[in-house]
Amino acid sequence: MLKYLLIAILYGGALMALEIESSAFGEGDTIPVRYTGDGKDLSPPLFFNDIPANAKSLVLIVDDPDAPGGTWDHWLLFNIPTDTTELPEGIFDRETLPNGAIQGKNSWGKVGYNGPNPPKGSDHRYIFKLYALDIALPLTPKATKHEVETAMGGHIIAQARLTAHFSH
Repeated sequence: MLKYLLIAILYGGALMALEIESSAFGEGDTIPVRYTGDGKDLSPPLFFNDIPANAKSLVLIVDDPDAPGGTWDHWLLFNIPTDTTELPEGIFDRETLPNGAIQGKNSWGKVGYNGPNPPKGSDHRYIFKLYALDIALPLTPKATKHEVETAMGGHIIAQARLTAHFSH
């Protein structure tokens, strides 16, 4: 496994840890072409560790804060079961995954992952944010990031992030 960045949150008087990492790239690394719009556009393999015992669901948001028109959402996956410790490469673009996780709409208006594809000559950051929640979200497939973030309000017990780059 490669390095990751850990963010912990104080919740109910206890420090909760959560980790996200990838075997394809590490914190601050360049995302391999295979996982971008220039390549096969596959979702990268991700691994989750130290999921809090009191978590009821996980949320994964992947976005690009450097997009010219504002933050661009590349992937939104919510109600991920808390016994999920990895997402394999190439998650299908279906509304509900076999494990029950639900996919929201990205900035292309599509369900599922769409990889980095920044304008030529620009280097963008891609932030893989993992949240542990004390609830399952009462949302349906194709929910937007705004809807997911609003529903998450007050329910985040831990979070972690992995940031990587890509440019043409």
